[in-house]
Amino acid sequence: MLAIEAFLKVVENDEFVEGHEVLEVEWHRLKKLPEYENEAKILKGLINASTALALACKGKNEGALRVWQTYEKYAPLIAVTPSKLTAQYQEAQALLLRKYTLYM
Repeated sequence: MLAIEAFLKVVENDEFVEGHEVLEVEWHRLKKLPEYENEAKILKGLINASTALALACKGKNEGALRVWQTYEKYAPLIAVTPSKLTAQYQEAQALLLRKYTLYM
């Protein structure tokens, strides 16, 4: 299973800390490869969105909003970065925004 698929599954189930965990290895791998700089930033944004939701669920709203800003910084890259995973990134984006309306 691809990391982004695992991310979608755990975030759908409100396992936001696990969402961070399942993307972290792939993010570390991609950020070392210059040709995947933007894709690494997309993963960083998704990781931060999941972390923000985890914080919000713990009642740490100020911290959650601060961390969510990192997601917002990188979210526009999903639409402009060529990737075979664009559809999954867009699905993750839509899922995270739904969860945002529930928890933030």
